[in-house]
Amino acid sequence: MAESLIVIRSGATDYDLQGRIRGGVDIPLCPAGVAEARRAADLLAALSPLALYTAPVTCAVETARIIGSVLSLKPKSVRGLHDLGQGLWEGMLVDDIRRRQPKLYRQWQDNPWAVSPPEGELLEDACERIETALENMLRRRVSGRVALVVPAPLDRIVRWIVAGESMGDLWVRDPDTAPVTELPTAAQWGRAPLSQRRQPSVI
Repeated sequence: MAESLIVIRSGATDYDLQGRIRGGVDIPLCPAGVAEARRAADLLAALSPLALYTAPVTCAVETARIIGSVLSLKPKSVRGLHDLGQGLWEGMLVDDIRRRQPKLYRQWQDNPWAVSPPEGELLEDACERIETALENMLRRRVSGRVALVVPAPLDRIVRWIVAGESMGDLWVRDPDTAPVTELPTAAQWGRAPLSQRRQPSVI
């Protein structure tokens, strides 16, 4: 298994900058996102990963291509790493949801493990599929570093699964969060079942 995983948050989309929930809406990088991807490539060059993987969504694929061109690596798409399905909330502004569905919004903020957006995906179901995809991906390498590009907030879900970091608010794309993070993977697999590790709240 790879010794470490470098998690790269993909560049921003127009939805990210507008404060909209993207979920399964597949849209490309905006100009600011392209610039972010180029900065991430510069940061990643010093880490010299042996392989580059990407979530199968446009903003992540475009980011991975920019990084791959700098590192001379061909990105490989990983099934199962599509974003958290947000159902009928996809494309909506977070402020609109807070105003129109205040009770469900509060429930999601207080304990997203217990509720999902209308026609959306439960967080626990998403984490289970993401954990399976990560394990399959990491087992392809017997040593060294591998890099993975995923969109926000999938980057924080991956970091929680691998390293136990707090997910924070899954609807806020924090520009102060490091876009490139290296995580050791040795202690991850064989831990308690995901249902026993989940946080009572991600906030």
